[in-house]
Amino acid sequence: MPMSTTYRNAALGGAVLAALILFAGAQSADAATTIDGPVGLGTAASYGALGASALTNTGPTVVTGDIGVSPGSSVTGFTGAPDGTFTGSLHQTDAAAAQAQSDVTTAFNAAAGLTPTTSGLSELNGLSLVPGVYSGGALALADNGVLTLAGSADSVWVFQAASSLTIGSATQIIVTGGANACNVFWEIGSSASLGTGAQFEGTILAKESITATTGATIVGRLLANTAAVTLDTNTITVPTGCTPPGTVSTSPTITSGAPTAATAGTPYSFPVTATGSPAPTYTVTSGSLPAGLTLNGTTGVISGTPTSPGSATFTITATNGTGPDNSASYTIVTAATATAISPGSPTSGAPALADTGADLTGPLLLAALLAAGGVVLVVRARRPAPRRH
Repeated sequence: MPMSTTYRNAALGGAVLAALILFAGAQSADAATTIDGPVGLGTAASYGALGASALTNTGPTVVTGDIGVSPGSSVTGFTGAPDGTFTGSLHQTDAAAAQAQSDVTTAFNAAAGLTPTTSGLSELNGLSLVPGVYSGGALALADNGVLTLAGSADSVWVFQAASSLTIGSATQIIVTGGANACNVFWEIGSSASLGTGAQFEGTILAKESITATTGATIVGRLLANTAAVTLDTNTITVPTGCTPPGTVSTSPTITSGAPTAATAGTPYSFPVTATGSPAPTYTVTSGSLPAGLTLNGTTGVISGTPTSPGSATFTITATNGTGPDNSASYTIVTAATATAISPGSPTSGAPALADTGADLTGPLLLAALLAAGGVVLVVRARRPAPRRH
């Protein structure tokens, strides 16, 4: 059944748009996650030792700070001298310990999500490292080894070990230049161990267990997220006077796909979207939008009413102050305004002059009417006159 109204231009335009709308995609750039200060520890910052399944000690360990365990309940070896002692509070399977463990999870994930400035580390002995994020599979500091961290009071180091951390016996971690243990973090994918007599600096965020053997000293924290902390005649000093935690930022990545169709004279809207923290802003960095359309730099929405058909190619860049920026190139093809065509109109089937394209609908209709009128006249002329009585 034929449609009462067709849209020849609209249908043609739709087919063209389907073939011509292009999206070049975001330019290749790896998003980066950075931090401008220490990793936030939340309520876990006051703990020198926090276990998940248990907290176990042998010998006269001294913890300057809180100790605790959650969700496990076993705490042994902290009955006072000559056993282990602590200057803060014991939180044993209570709400405070549960919150601290939740904060450890958050801190662990934040540290793990940072983009490394240096990758592929393994043995740390003999290295002098500037502030940054350092990653490797299994990190180790060999027996009698020395690791130097050289920076200032605001310097931050984050070490990411995909598996384990092994600190050998009689090792030293030396922090120089005004830097301090407040800003040194060790994110460990499995377990960590500190050798006999090791002098360790920083906060260990271990997914599993942490073991400190005889005589190891720690300026920092031992925070085990899912397993036990085991101590033996250790000295643990929670750093004080630490600066507030930094803000984690992620560079933008454009996530929107191809733009929708546009038609001249019809209001149009297409949102360009991107991830990133803080929220990115948007600019057209090459080419130009179709006439009549504008880009909202805050929301990323392209909107307006296109004024004329045609094709426009342009590049939009998202930025939020955390590099690298991310760009995507688009092409929007704007179709001509749709024209309604009704049956009986000049294009509904009437022939046109081959050379001029003149529409014959009018002349043909007039001829038809004249022919019909002629027949009527003829019929009337041949009708017999009425009889008179």
